[in-house]
Amino acid sequence: MTASLGASAPTDSAAVGARAAATPAGAPVVAAGPAVAGAWAPPAAAGSAAAPEAASSPPASGALGAATGIKADPATAATEPLTAAAFPGAAPVATAPAAPPAPAPAPAPQARAAEGTDRGSYWITTFGCQMNKADSERMAGILEAMGYRPGHDEHSADLVLYNTCTIRDNAEQKVYSYLGRQALRKRANPGLTLVVAGCVAQQEGEALLRRVPELDLVMGPQHANRLETLLEQVASGQQVVATTEHHILEDITTARRDSSVCAWVNVIYGCNERCTYCVVPAVRGREQSRLPGAIRLEIEGLAARGFREITLLGQNIDAYGRDLPGITPEGRRAHTLTDLLAFIHDVDGLERIRFATSHPRYFTERLIDACADLPKVCEHFHIPFQSGDNEILRAMGRGYTVERYRRIIERIRERMPDAAISADVIVAFPGESDAQFRRTLALVEEIGFDQVNTAAYSPRPGTPAATWPDQLEEAVKVERLRELNGLVERKARERSARYLGRIEEVLVEGINPKDPSQWMGRTRTNRLTFFPIPAGEGSTPALGRLVPVRIEQVRAFSLTGVAVG
Repeated sequence: MTASLGASAPTDSAAVGARAAATPAGAPVVAAGPAVAGAWAPPAAAGSAAAPEAASSPPASGALGAATGIKADPATAATEPLTAAAFPGAAPVATAPAAPPAPAPAPAPQARAAEGTDRGSYWITTFGCQMNKADSERMAGILEAMGYRPGHDEHSADLVLYNTCTIRDNAEQKVYSYLGRQALRKRANPGLTLVVAGCVAQQEGEALLRRVPELDLVMGPQHANRLETLLEQVASGQQVVATTEHHILEDITTARRDSSVCAWVNVIYGCNERCTYCVVPAVRGREQSRLPGAIRLEIEGLAARGFREITLLGQNIDAYGRDLPGITPEGRRAHTLTDLLAFIHDVDGLERIRFATSHPRYFTERLIDACADLPKVCEHFHIPFQSGDNEILRAMGRGYTVERYRRIIERIRERMPDAAISADVIVAFPGESDAQFRRTLALVEEIGFDQVNTAAYSPRPGTPAATWPDQLEEAVKVERLRELNGLVERKARERSARYLGRIEEVLVEGINPKDPSQWMGRTRTNRLTFFPIPAGEGSTPALGRLVPVRIEQVRAFSLTGVAVG
């Protein structure tokens, strides 16, 4: 079946010294050593593997609420130019050799909060994709277990953490503008703990400390579940850099979830692809799949706590399991995303299953058939195509053709005619001609996507395409993006028209933040839907329920209706 779609335990280095109290610029730096997996370590990847760019995950956007101490920033989608603040001074760097790996996984953070410890308030601002949002929830859980409480805003919190994205230059520069304000706070209040996590931290490492010497901790995404250990090093007077690639430990931290209905569940970390425009493999490391039993155990815990929908996350979700051992009698890998979906499907209390992000190179008919046959798996697929021109796809190193992408969509719609398809696309890639751009427009017109995340090409440090001589002018990027966005919105509006008058099953996620008289939720096809809260109903009875809603208004990316029955 697959062929017919086309070929295609942590240890830290010893402390180098105590932090100089007089000035952050004089602080010694400890480079945190590698950590190792507990029971099994995946082998080094051989050859090309799979995971698309960070932009493949639809960006998390909007404030998650000051009450939680977590804020998501839609920096990935920002288009305005931002200027980095200048930070004088340089921190001397001393890198200690990595200690040998420990044989057992690290223990879970101790629940000091239960003992009455109050370490002060925290604030997390999240830039970028769903993977970053999931990491922020885990880090918030660690902080609260340590005794921190959610802050009111980033300007008064005792610990400020920026979970960063480097997929676009403007998102990266926005981080520096935020850090400029916090650096001023740090100079006036040395007790402030300032942390940069995520992809910018991984990319810049010790250079980030030299640029912003007020920082206490720089940590890459692979170290998210080691936050407590790293903060303990900070508390001993050190500046810490944790960017060494390592096997990610099974995380038994209880995340501080933004939602009480829907939850992210990481199933594979990292990326083995080598797309010529993408920095993700350098900042998130190679692919590491979690064991199926650990994933199911987490989902069972979520369902027991009342969560009704989970989204399985991976930079390239279709690569799940290929770094795990085992071959079936039929000769295929023992662990695949298809097998994982079947394995978790019968978890009691779970109503809906989603997954993101897919890669056309590895999307199989077997997976499509499983999605059609498993009732809890929602009919929504996020499959980036990136360009509608085969020559550009080859230059990008994507490993598939436009023809293969069409066959995937045709097969999905053959099995699930009402399925929603969303995607990512990059315009103005180096050397892209007007004719090649027109082929991208033609593919968007032909497929009729429900949603497309669009971006103009942004050169990223260390990627091959950034050094190519045929870079396009900014004016060309802006014009192509404008034309594409207009088409995307028109096609989305056309796709939304099919909902008018239909009764859709909506999972209620909360109250519409712009209109407290309305519930807010999503259809199985991931359309955001609003409907009035019935008179006399409180703010919680419908939360987490599946409600039939008759759709009375349609817009490009959302719907409005009334509850029926």
